[in-house]
Amino acid sequence: MNDPYENESDGLEPTEEHLGLLLGRALNSFDLPDETVERLASALAHSSSLRSSHHSAGLRRSLHLHTFLLADGDCLTLWELVHNAGRDHRTEHELYTDIGEARLAANRLPRGAGSSSDDLPLFPEYIDGHDAIAVPDDLSDHVESDLEVLSGLLAHPRRATRRSFVPDDSPDHARRVLRRAENADRPTGETARLLADALAHEITQVFGRQCRIKGREVGFTLYEHAFLLLDGSEASLWEVEHTATPDGRHMCEVYADKHTAREAMELHGRVR
Repeated sequence: MNDPYENESDGLEPTEEHLGLLLGRALNSFDLPDETVERLASALAHSSSLRSSHHSAGLRRSLHLHTFLLADGDCLTLWELVHNAGRDHRTEHELYTDIGEARLAANRLPRGAGSSSDDLPLFPEYIDGHDAIAVPDDLSDHVESDLEVLSGLLAHPRRATRRSFVPDDSPDHARRVLRRAENADRPTGETARLLADALAHEITQVFGRQCRIKGREVGFTLYEHAFLLLDGSEASLWEVEHTATPDGRHMCEVYADKHTAREAMELHGRVR
């Protein structure tokens, strides 16, 4: 298993792309508080660093700290646990908002052959009075340091991402997206009429994840279908494709906004 952040990030990767990668690969991303995810949507810059790692007998675990500078000037942190303790020793990722939760999750992982219940925790909070992960209970000093780095990055803001609209029978594309939606609360009426005169469109994969629900592999993918309208404005349809169905078949759902689409994925991930 290769750690995704063997060296501290220079922050040059677009923050939106970095955040999408984090949320997309985390097995427990649906467990993050909605408020946290919504606040992260305003992230302007980020910094990532490896805080601790443990490698032995073919088993590898590491903890990474991701700090985000938000539009309101506040700073938000996520802890990422990376390990290969899962099935077939595949690399797996988990996200936590609290270092204590990340430590607990790490220490609950299987230790492998030769381990003993008397072994020290993989990521103990303290050893002989010292923080084994070199992370103080009060993160204010670290956050202040990251804020300086992130503020420097903002002195050279990246260009806003531009749409790549394609004029390829966009009204028909909108009709097909709405027609294949199986959810009863899919957009209809005014939305369909609005998109009937679309000039062009762009399709973007926003999210993708494979996970296990009740012992079965389930996949989720979220697409944004953005449309350029006659008056120069834009409108979007948010399509959720998933296999979280009773018989495992592929299903499509369409929503008018990203928040509702995300709520639908979270619901499917918990109750199916």
